[in-house]
Amino acid sequence: MLKATLKRALVLGALSISTSYAVSADDLTDAINADYGYLDSLFKHFHANPELSFMETKTSERLTAELEALGYTVTPGVGGTGVVAILENGDGPRVLVRADMDGLPVKEDTNLSYQSEAIQADRAGIERPVMHACGHDMHVTSLIGTARRLAAMRDQWSGTLMLIGQPAEEIISGARAMIEDNLYERFGRPDYALALHVAARAPAGKVIYGSGLTYSSSDSVDIRVYGTGTHGASPHLGNDPVVLASQIVTALQTLVSREISPLEPGVVTVGSFHAGSKHNIISDHADLQLTVRANSTETRDKLLAGIKRIAENMGRVAGLPEDKLPKVVLSVETTPVTYNDEALTARLDPVFRSNFGEDGILPAIQTGMGAEDFPYFTNVKPNVPGFYFAIGGTPQADLDAEAAGGPRVAGHHSPFFKIAPEPSIKAGVRAMTLAVLELMPTN
Repeated sequence: MLKATLKRALVLGALSISTSYAVSADDLTDAINADYGYLDSLFKHFHANPELSFMETKTSERLTAELEALGYTVTPGVGGTGVVAILENGDGPRVLVRADMDGLPVKEDTNLSYQSEAIQADRAGIERPVMHACGHDMHVTSLIGTARRLAAMRDQWSGTLMLIGQPAEEIISGARAMIEDNLYERFGRPDYALALHVAARAPAGKVIYGSGLTYSSSDSVDIRVYGTGTHGASPHLGNDPVVLASQIVTALQTLVSREISPLEPGVVTVGSFHAGSKHNIISDHADLQLTVRANSTETRDKLLAGIKRIAENMGRVAGLPEDKLPKVVLSVETTPVTYNDEALTARLDPVFRSNFGEDGILPAIQTGMGAEDFPYFTNVKPNVPGFYFAIGGTPQADLDAEAAGGPRVAGHHSPFFKIAPEPSIKAGVRAMTLAVLELMPTN
């Protein structure tokens, strides 16, 4: 846990905010500017001390201490290493604000003064370099910044604020783990759910969002292909799982090219193929690992059903008995499509435009089939309206230099990934605070 001196400093910092920095919404930018020195030190701390998925213990402890010092009622250990902080402030809506906390097994190569040198044993006991190569350090810092502002502005909103420090987004498992740990039964079902993500390849400080489709679904699928082992010089005495698995890989390509509309995006990628141990031995099994992406529930269901159909029936074609047909297993690393609620987006759009100006807003344009596990907070019964937006993270000058043939701006999950923290964090805190104030007006 944090040392007592640090806890005392946090409490004093919280007291100074609640007495000195209480501001109106019109003065929000000035208040964030005044608070940025504190947030900058937090960001650099989180960046230099990343932790792997479901192992974010120190990050959780620091987030807990920061929020407790502000007067939030904080419960750690939800869904593993998740953190839930509640601030009740009269009657009104309950609004969930989520930030993901985990880093990636990537060795950082940015040469930043606060570059991560962290090494952590993963859940399999293998030591890995760890880096915040996807901006979750910015997300947690922005959550704390938002918490500080809203704690100082209690006279300007009414309701219950529910802050979430979420583990294991990088393996799209943490949100589901928190829901399965009875998140809503224990802490109340929110009326709205909000989240943000920093975008490396967008201008720093810009707010990026759209209505409807925001991220694709993602499913990790494992296929165990059985065979009969034998000598490589006598293939007729066995049943070769490498040949059969190869036929399955080829047949899977027809799912996207021939079974879904050419106007509907979909991806079925075999990312791993493992079989055998020696040149002259035909193995008794082969293992395939797939990632599957879609932009609609219907396409997702069709692709997943098609994978199972093709794998099993290719086994029948190869003459395998029914108890030795290829086994298809859907991994726990799975998440549905992320949609922004249309009515909620329409409500927040004028708030962002009036505060950031038309030049400060960019439309969300899908350029790939990345995924998010945020839908686990919204896809419940009844549905929770959700809004997920991005904040640009790279100075415009760097993007312009790249366009002119200069150095390429690193994307997410790269060892060279970095953002400009000040404009990104300030915009993230400002946008999220404005969104909460809009959804939780005073009575």
